Amino acid sequence: MQRNEQLAQLQQTSKWDFIIIGGGASGLGIAVDAASRGYKTLLLESHDFAKGTSSRSTKLVHGGVRYLANGDVALVREALRERGRLAKNAAHLFKNQSFIIPNYKFKDCVMYRVGLGLYDLLSGNLSLGRTENISKSEAKKRLPTLKDTGLRTGTVYQDGQFDDARLAINMAQTVVEHGGVVINHAKVTALHKTEAGKIDGVTFFDELNQQEHLVFGTAIINATGVFMNDILSMDHGSQKKFVVPSQGIHLVLDQSFLPSNDALMIPKTSDGRVLFAVPWHNVLVVGTTDTLIENPSYEPIPLEQEINFILDTAAQYLTQKPTRDDVKAVFAGQRPLAAPEKEGQSTKEVSRSHKVLTDATSGLITITGGKWTTYRQMAEDTVEEALKLHSELDKKACITVNLPIHGNIPAEKVNLQDHLYVYGSDIPKLQELMTSHPEYAEKLHPRLEHTVAEVIWAVRHEMAQTVEDVLARRVRLLFLDARAAIDSATKVAAIMAQELNKDEVWQQQQVAQFLEVAKHYLLVDYQPQP
Repeated sequence: MQRNEQLAQLQQTSKWDFIIIGGGASGLGIAVDAASRGYKTLLLESHDFAKGTSSRSTKLVHGGVRYLANGDVALVREALRERGRLAKNAAHLFKNQSFIIPNYKFKDCVMYRVGLGLYDLLSGNLSLGRTENISKSEAKKRLPTLKDTGLRTGTVYQDGQFDDARLAINMAQTVVEHGGVVINHAKVTALHKTEAGKIDGVTFFDELNQQEHLVFGTAIINATGVFMNDILSMDHGSQKKFVVPSQGIHLVLDQSFLPSNDALMIPKTSDGRVLFAVPWHNVLVVGTTDTLIENPSYEPIPLEQEINFILDTAAQYLTQKPTRDDVKAVFAGQRPLAAPEKEGQSTKEVSRSHKVLTDATSGLITITGGKWTTYRQMAEDTVEEALKLHSELDKKACITVNLPIHGNIPAEKVNLQDHLYVYGSDIPKLQELMTSHPEYAEKLHPRLEHTVAEVIWAVRHEMAQTVEDVLARRVRLLFLDARAAIDSATKVAAIMAQELNKDEVWQQQQVAQFLEVAKHYLLVDYQPQP
């Protein structure tokens, strides 16, 4: 998957069946669906794949225990079904994760056992394992740093975990393998319309080559998440908000705060939300929050109240109180929630189910709401809606239910102890790269396992164009250990410059741009270490 090849292919197609705006979970899912059906598919992403919300999730593939508590059984059933499909289609990225709920009241013990029994039931033959109650001593053994004052029992249930940005990259590769074209750093600046007012193309600006392109297509899909209002206003000038951005932040701590393979789930915090502390790539991810935000941003800044809420809540349940200095990384994402019907309704009351909006006049199709777990169903629904609206496209059946995503290998062959596991079927090629060039096996940072080979792989095969593309979304250093990412930026820029044939000035600009982004991923000031 190389950008110059994708741009060359762009020139060879005069009209696309599908033009998808947005390269997050929704857009990439739609592109996989359309391309795998055999439609001429083009996806345009203004920044990098999964640059926005889609790289900033809690890393869970789940039915949503909270949605079940809210009575949203249909959404939970759909999500659990899709969780099972993802476990088969992208097994190299999927982990069966056990969660422990600490029970401090007898009624909680009964309530969670019954509720999660229903959760298991709804997952049917795609269940990841049965819910069970465990004793206080067993809960303490499995979560050694859990405060046990007043603890009665624990409830254990199973859910899925994944690497969101890695899945996004693999989905982009899957689109290309099915004949589609995906281009990152390509910002749509205008919609092109016929005299009758139908959208028949888009203008986009190639940010890297500083070139403008006009491309024509039949079905134009707006899958821009929290930025969808921008595309909608390009269509009809209205400033009506169809989505409200809800911000959620996560703090990344050392695993010593919860040295366990099990995750901790707090079902009801002081403000009625759920809090997770989940092991992920040898760190502990703690979150999340749910805060209504006025304006969407590509680099959302965590609010002080959100940071303090997570630190304070974690301190209530863990024997070691985390401080700002303990935070290895903090990241914020903004969920594209369908705007509440009623004035003043809070975002935690807005359903996470998705909606497909169609404009009969212009033909624009917009996907809103939803979550990573249900991306495949969202994509199928969107393509089906597009085919209804654009009858000139031949009807072809969806094949994504059993479609392997690039990198997929049988679950039993996934070795979670090897940090390269996220590459799945590409692992032998990465190993070969390091064998033939021993210098490529050098670590990017002494604290972490990631190697020079992964940077080279990201540039050659995963369309990484900037230092941020690599450190945030190809090897995830920025999300795992922001200090290590800052220390590695100069080295990564030099490796990329050699691969992309860039000069010293480019390297300096890339490092400066990355450091400007990275400083918001730490809660204390930090200067790069030589």
